[in-house]
Amino acid sequence: MRPVFAPCCRNPLCFSRIDRRRLLRSLGALGIAASWRLPSRAAEGKYDAMLLSCIDPRMVAPVYKYMDGLGLDGKYSQFCIAGAAIAVVAPKFKAWRPAFWDNTKTSYQLHRINKIIAIDHRDCGAAKIAYGPKSVANPEAETATHKKALAEFREEVAERHPDLTVVTGLMALDGSIEIFS
Repeated sequence: MRPVFAPCCRNPLCFSRIDRRRLLRSLGALGIAASWRLPSRAAEGKYDAMLLSCIDPRMVAPVYKYMDGLGLDGKYSQFCIAGAAIAVVAPKFKAWRPAFWDNTKTSYQLHRINKIIAIDHRDCGAAKIAYGPKSVANPEAETATHKKALAEFREEVAERHPDLTVVTGLMALDGSIEIFS
């Protein structure tokens, strides 16, 4: 048998030539390795919720910890956007709304969610952009701003998806959360 390729050095990954048998064995091994997959959840299926959260890097770990604490690890889809619920209701971000509603519709269809959990957070730059510096000037004003936006968000979800439960909350930077209903 005439070699197609043979090793050019002692490195097993480096070949300038190799015989057909070796090539076929290697391809077979790759095929077997590719067929072994870790078990994973299907893209379509039943998930418990969809999470709406902010893109703020400070909030990623606290939000995930909160969701895990609810027993939802791996059981929810997620949509992240600057401002979270504020992005969905504030006039300043009107152009962003279709992306959220399209995503919600897709998650509803594919994942058969029954709940949306929206988590806004304190010291949110998007809230300041959307409603002005006075809206977040102190903890009381900040709470009132988020409470109003989250109430409007709940109303909008109820209008479009009356069968979905909506949970809304305002998370502090330390991960503690105040739930509004």
